[in-house]
Amino acid sequence: MNTNNIKMIYTIFIFTALAAFDNIIIGLFPPLFSSIAKDMNVPISSLGIISAVNILVTSFSSILWGYLAGKFNRKLLIIIGTIIWSLFVLLTSHCSSYAQFFIFQVFTGIGLGCIASIGFSILTDYIPNKYRGMMLSLWGMAQGFGGISGSLMASLMASFTSWREPFEIVGIIGFFLIILYFFIKEPVMGESEPEVQKLISEGHEYNYNIEFNHLPNIILKKSDMLLFLQAFFMNITIGTLIWMPTLYISKIEQYGYSPKVSIIAAGYLFALFQIGGLISPLFGHIGDILQKKTYKGRAILTSYIIFAMIPFYIAVFVLPVKSLVLPQNNDPLLILIYLLKEVIVNPWIFMLFIFSFFASALQSANTPNWLALITDVNLPEHRGTAFSIANLANGLGRTIGNAGVGILISTIFVHIREPKNYIITLCLFQVSLIPSALIYMKMAKNNVKDIKEVKETLFKRAKGSAM
Repeated sequence: MNTNNIKMIYTIFIFTALAAFDNIIIGLFPPLFSSIAKDMNVPISSLGIISAVNILVTSFSSILWGYLAGKFNRKLLIIIGTIIWSLFVLLTSHCSSYAQFFIFQVFTGIGLGCIASIGFSILTDYIPNKYRGMMLSLWGMAQGFGGISGSLMASLMASFTSWREPFEIVGIIGFFLIILYFFIKEPVMGESEPEVQKLISEGHEYNYNIEFNHLPNIILKKSDMLLFLQAFFMNITIGTLIWMPTLYISKIEQYGYSPKVSIIAAGYLFALFQIGGLISPLFGHIGDILQKKTYKGRAILTSYIIFAMIPFYIAVFVLPVKSLVLPQNNDPLLILIYLLKEVIVNPWIFMLFIFSFFASALQSANTPNWLALITDVNLPEHRGTAFSIANLANGLGRTIGNAGVGILISTIFVHIREPKNYIITLCLFQVSLIPSALIYMKMAKNNVKDIKEVKETLFKRAKGSAM
């Protein structure tokens, strides 16, 4: 294996790991909502607003980062962005008021916006076209498991220390990442495209950069518009899932367990219930196979799968945790052992695990195929910006879902006792998956036209460079 291949693998690994961090920070919040609210003497719903604002600011800022990624050195940009978010995550751990917490998380979001847009731009220039769905699924999985890691970290540390320590640890890790960036190799833009790959290998350059006047064409492209809409509706539902640990804290407390035991157990349950996400590479690979047969393949596959996930998530919300046996002390390891045993011997927990496995597995099909489609329908220099705009739609959806749960619970369902208020709210938000699936069906025809146009443009550019 030559030096270039080693650097490429190293770079892919670093950016895949980095993808977890924006979701680690998002995942820290739910298990700590009650602790932070008590410490700052504010309603728990106000913490949901901060989490939602963080997601929204991250999404807006990613558009700027994505545009800059199409014009400037992406390695330098990712270092600057990481310095920003690491600093303000660290400051969050030392804040003394709700206002400070809010401001620090706004600036954290500005820095975090660089992760997805620049990471996506770099990875799509490295990943070969025929493996795009499968490899991008690993990047998407890293984001999903980042959320789980954040939730677990918060749940475990909340049992024996302050809510501040998880933020402090993530901030310090962020500064460590900056050192690792100095060893990454930035790819040549467009080098993964078969139409221009040979010319790049012969020493020619892909001398096409994004310009401001390209933005209307990117936004108004039919496939992009539909991908933006699909991301918006899909993530209204996905944004509500951040409340699942809170739902399970409430369910466990209902059976007489202390808040600390409930927080730890809920964090473990949330992690266990996401194991189905490991199936994501399989769905990405199936999408790759179908896409070779027809450019409609990914969209139609993902549409059917999204419809199928709705009943499974409703079952996960509705099923109780009856006959749950946990130790009454706050030992995280002992609680984990008990929970793993419950999955085997307790039929209620076993059913919850099975339904959650299928729910999270089916959900995981969306990410690799959506990422591959937005790559396929856009030129290399446009992908960072197109993804960033789509990520804004993603963030708007998550913000509505995340904040919407808090608003419904504190207003409409104020007289309904826990955990029923959470169950009803989370089930209602599954409705937005229906338009999300229908949009995939609609975009299938547009994908054929737009993918062909991208390939024709790249072929013409490659032919022109060779002359």
